[in-house]
Amino acid sequence: MTKIIMHGCNGAMGQTISKIVKEDQDAEIVAGIDIVDNRDNGYPVFTSIKDCNVDADVIIDFCSAKAMDTLLDFCEEKKMPVVVCTTGLSDEQLSRIKKLSETCAVLKSANMSLGINTLFKLVQDAAKVLATSGYDVEIVEKHHNQKLDAPSGTALALADAINESMNGQYEYIYDRSQRREKRDKKELGISAVRGGTIVGEHEVIFAGIDEVIEFKHTAYSKAVFAKGSVAAAKFLKGKKVGMFDMRDVIADAQ
Repeated sequence: MTKIIMHGCNGAMGQTISKIVKEDQDAEIVAGIDIVDNRDNGYPVFTSIKDCNVDADVIIDFCSAKAMDTLLDFCEEKKMPVVVCTTGLSDEQLSRIKKLSETCAVLKSANMSLGINTLFKLVQDAAKVLATSGYDVEIVEKHHNQKLDAPSGTALALADAINESMNGQYEYIYDRSQRREKRDKKELGISAVRGGTIVGEHEVIFAGIDEVIEFKHTAYSKAVFAKGSVAAAKFLKGKKVGMFDMRDVIADAQ
């Protein structure tokens, strides 16, 4: 049994994870953290993680960037493994997470979906063939109108995966409205759409002469991210130190 603290338990993802864990015989949420405590979750909820005194194996974090520093302080003090799912983090926070992994087990992923993490590998392989042959690369991501960060962490992770396979030659371009010039071959465009209740859609476009190849992932429910985060928590249980991602979870399950 994996005992989980849900950081951001009363948010949309926290509630989705809570429902999934209730049906999972191998996992249990033993405590929740949220500044809003306005419902009965079936487990104790603390408005500050500093007050949480419940024994657990791992924390799942789906909160906000402004709550990250306090979470990292807690994990550092308790040597508590943590699955970091929050996006829109600052460079300083990302550095702290990397530093934390030297003394504590950390799994960080911009997207917990099995499909998206498979897509990372596919676009890397495609870039080695298509981008090296002169195809332009663009990424378009779409999310609901309540999402705070743009572009999404997943879009940036896709861009990084492609750029890694191309030895870091690309410059990321987020806005061409002020650029009165033709597209440079070293550009990798990233466009963000925000509207309605779109759960998440990411499209990678390789545009060449007389043909276009597209890779697309669409999430129809937050459940795909929730299931992945629970699988990640089970994977992280018992691990003492190190930085992991969803590729490690996938490899462990094979």
